[in-house]
Amino acid sequence: MTSSADADERLIEKGRKLFAQAWRFTHASPSIESLPPMGAIEVAFAGRSNVGKSSLINALTGQNALARTSHTPGRTQELIFFEGPDYAPLRLVDMPGYGYAAAAKTKVASWTELIHKFLLGRASLARVYVLIDARHGLKEVDQDILKTLDRSAVSYQLVLTKADQIKPAELTTRIAETEAALAKHPAAFPQVLATSSRSGTGMPELRAAMVRLLEERGA
Repeated sequence: MTSSADADERLIEKGRKLFAQAWRFTHASPSIESLPPMGAIEVAFAGRSNVGKSSLINALTGQNALARTSHTPGRTQELIFFEGPDYAPLRLVDMPGYGYAAAAKTKVASWTELIHKFLLGRASLARVYVLIDARHGLKEVDQDILKTLDRSAVSYQLVLTKADQIKPAELTTRIAETEAALAKHPAAFPQVLATSSRSGTGMPELRAAMVRLLEERGA
């Protein structure tokens, strides 16, 4: 009988091998009409502007220049798709950041509409990772996305980013607070992952979670 620790180690190793392969940019969609055909299982990364989505994708794949990072919030205005090795039926989707107040209201509205339509209408979307800055925790602007996800058929999990930038005791408190808030969201995965793109903290566990998802989907 395989113990849970053995199973975790197996998934972590399988995740390491999957993301050690070359990943590549394949598609940018500024509208729902321009989305690539469905096929591969998709996992998407959502979060406030400047939460570190692109940095997280680069850290996951070990490719520093795969997703474009910027010091200017709100730079990503499209759904950006990445694919890995041919044998892995998995796509990563970098979603436009939300809650960027300095952008024009019409632009923010169009990004928001794109995000919400994608979340509600993409059958191949298996999970959304909602990124939350560990230094600040859940904000009111995050609640709209959580409500949309609650209404959709997509499972989602919260991932704390920049965990290396706060003290360990504060991080423990932040995780507990976030998990307590998730009790009001039945569609949410109850466990919160803490990550750091700079130190690599949490990356093995996040990769393992995606491998588990692929296995659950029979991929």
